[in-house]
Amino acid sequence: MRPAEAGPPLETTPEHPAVAHLRRRIAEGTHWFIALLEAIGQWDRVTEEYRGRRFEYLIENEAFDWLVLAERLLDPVLDLCPSREVEELLFEGRPPIEVSEAEFRQLIGPTKYRAYLNYLYGVSVEEALQLATLERLEKERRSQVYCANRPVDEDEIFAHIYGRTQSELWAMFWREQGLEPPQQTGIAGLKRFTYWLFKYRLRHSDRERLAADTRLGLETLERHRNRRSWVSSLDGPTAPGPVVEAEAVVTQ
Repeated sequence: MRPAEAGPPLETTPEHPAVAHLRRRIAEGTHWFIALLEAIGQWDRVTEEYRGRRFEYLIENEAFDWLVLAERLLDPVLDLCPSREVEELLFEGRPPIEVSEAEFRQLIGPTKYRAYLNYLYGVSVEEALQLATLERLEKERRSQVYCANRPVDEDEIFAHIYGRTQSELWAMFWREQGLEPPQQTGIAGLKRFTYWLFKYRLRHSDRERLAADTRLGLETLERHRNRRSWVSSLDGPTAPGPVVEAEAVVTQ
């Protein structure tokens, strides 16, 4: 019986140079996390379709979601990295080794670092501010005899921070985006909304209130982490500088 003849070789998509760099550096003995940050510095795409999923690395072309890019870069080299360390990084934001803020900035590049700060303040700190407001309102609720058992709803949280209900803000968000509200909003959409809320708060808060709320968000973010943030400091600025554009992020 004759063996089956081999067909033409299957076409494969060339590996991105940043992934090739990551693979090579790990093989050379560089710690995988350092190699990952180097690869992030070389990345040049804002969005991407990869393995049936759309990856969005920049929110509103301004805020760099570096952990989403880390997930994408690590996927082809998971066999080269300790699985537990990868999971702790991607799901808990905990790196396997300590990296100074200066080294992090140097490895990913100054423009991506600025866009990362936009994400830190515009998404992570904003979410933490919402959590802090929930905790504060719950504490106040427990001290009130007649409504101690009534839970705090999201409209109360949003009205306290932004002066409008959540549904009002969602409607404003979609109207500004020029889109019809979808049946269901995914994680990427929620992040875009949170970043929009941050910018809304910047526009509508006085400087004293803005600084106080941002510091409360930072303190809450730190308190809910297992260890101190390795790329930010509570002694740092209370709001990021001007946002950066996508063209600069993908070329620096």
